[in-house]
Amino acid sequence: MNAFPVLLGTLCVFALAYRYYSAFIAAKVLTLDDTRTTPSHVYEDGHNYVPSPKWVLFGHHFAAIAGAGPLVGPTLAAQFGFAPGFLWILFGAVFAGCVHDFTVLVASVRHKGRSLADVARTEVGPYAGLVTMIALLFILLVTLAGLGIVVVNALAASPWGVFTIAMTIPIAVCMGLYMFKSVPGQIRIGLPSTLGVVLLIGAVIGGRWFAASHYASALTFNGHQITILMGLYGFIASVLPVWLVLEPRDYLSTYMKLGTIALLILGVFIVHPNIQFPAVTQFIHGGGPIIPGKLFPFLFVTIACGAISGFHALISSGTTPKMLWKETDARIIGYGAMMCEGIVAILALIAACSMYPGDYFAINSAPAVFAKLGLHTVNLNAFSAEVGEKLAGRTGGAVSLATGMAQIFSGIPGMKTLAGYWYHYCIMFEALFILTTVDTGTRVARYVLHELLGKVHKPFSNTAWLPGNLVTSAIVVLSWGYLIYTGSISTIWPLFGTGNQLLATIALAVVTTFLINMGRVKYAFITAIPMCFVGVTTLTAGVLSIKNIYLPLAQKPGHAFQGYLDATLMLIFIVGVVLALIECGRRCWMTLHGAPIPEEAFGTPEPAGAGKMACC
Repeated sequence: MNAFPVLLGTLCVFALAYRYYSAFIAAKVLTLDDTRTTPSHVYEDGHNYVPSPKWVLFGHHFAAIAGAGPLVGPTLAAQFGFAPGFLWILFGAVFAGCVHDFTVLVASVRHKGRSLADVARTEVGPYAGLVTMIALLFILLVTLAGLGIVVVNALAASPWGVFTIAMTIPIAVCMGLYMFKSVPGQIRIGLPSTLGVVLLIGAVIGGRWFAASHYASALTFNGHQITILMGLYGFIASVLPVWLVLEPRDYLSTYMKLGTIALLILGVFIVHPNIQFPAVTQFIHGGGPIIPGKLFPFLFVTIACGAISGFHALISSGTTPKMLWKETDARIIGYGAMMCEGIVAILALIAACSMYPGDYFAINSAPAVFAKLGLHTVNLNAFSAEVGEKLAGRTGGAVSLATGMAQIFSGIPGMKTLAGYWYHYCIMFEALFILTTVDTGTRVARYVLHELLGKVHKPFSNTAWLPGNLVTSAIVVLSWGYLIYTGSISTIWPLFGTGNQLLATIALAVVTTFLINMGRVKYAFITAIPMCFVGVTTLTAGVLSIKNIYLPLAQKPGHAFQGYLDATLMLIFIVGVVLALIECGRRCWMTLHGAPIPEEAFGTPEPAGAGKMACC
């Protein structure tokens, strides 16, 4: 099967869905209204609440949500064949993921830009808010570990990648100062964007030169060292004002992300690679070397972000609603950014499945495991020679994805001799793709912890309080850093995928309640149906993970603590989700049977006439 018509059909489906389905949701379901002043203007503080132009915020939001999931998840799920992952990404993104992100963003905007837990508190009740807050904090920490470990695996012993990633930080700081502070009351976009892109390209080219120089050893780190450095960066980015590092860096990296994806689409259109994988493999019944479970339910937690992601709810109710310029911008940012992520996931799946199965499994399996599969490599040895690295046994998905992408790029006329360059570029691209999610996620986790600790000590409720920022940021970074430092992709990824989808279940339950309280009962199916599907598949995966992965791990010598810790975290996820679902169901039942809706449900209208910043 050729990948060209598959990708073309995907783009057509997504275009139609955005044109009609998102417009229906915006006008009929959520009734977006630009006369309602957004929280970014009402509570503007120059630190967290910063009114931002639509495309700048789109860049930040897309960079924040598009992490390891849409890249690594579909690559790992190729174990089951091409068709299952393709169908779930295509229809899951349109009817579940995009709807999830869009509705959560609007619900948060209507609640002063507050977190999902705070929306649950006002829409459902105090108990639901507390349960949601605790559950999403634990899930978020594991999610950050799942995203971060892919960065660690990609950047370890890679001075080129480390150099390029490091250079994006000073570039972003300069962009932030110029964009937001060069002219009082105005936001400059054109010149800093142009300079930022030029400098980013220079960083990519300079990274190749640096890696070939005798200075390369200065930026060559092992996995533990990368974890520590990533923790330090996450801590600093979480404490500094959002306009100084986080927003301009995400905006800058979006150029590279979308540019690379556009180039990959062009590559597929030019090269017309064949899908070498069958529609389904024998591993749909279990026994696969990568995912230790059957197609149902593990496909739906392995593709953790390409179709729907609970992590997105934390961004849609974290940094983004505090920067939204006007309500109608939520359509392109909420629905549109997730649709772009769906395209990324489809491309990742195509890149992985364009490899021969023997090459794919040789990369993603330990040599002893691959020897038992009865498969043989085709192009792997030749490509390893071109790249200059041994690729077999490099598990985790990142290397196989980079290999598949590089093979497509090198098939473009005039590019065949640059296969090694493309491979290293793709590794760096993946790391940059993911790291922008880690820094934003750390900041969002800080917001959640602020709210939770604020119930014990009032000053923590103020997210601008510096001592509170330092304490909460340190707790968050140490927590996900510990999981990365002591874990592996085989233990963290199932925990991340399941927790991530359980968080999506909570978010869909909360926004379903939001719609019912708002009087949109006849439209509540748009969130209720995906909530039921994602909830059933993910709760099943959670129970099976405890039974078949984590408890057996705890019986192995030296892994008792890790196995029981992972099992306990998964159990906390499951219990928290079940309690949240019960509370949301009770609130919906009460509202539908005439009970008064909670005070401040569906948000208090903001005062009109708040001053707006000039944008140019």
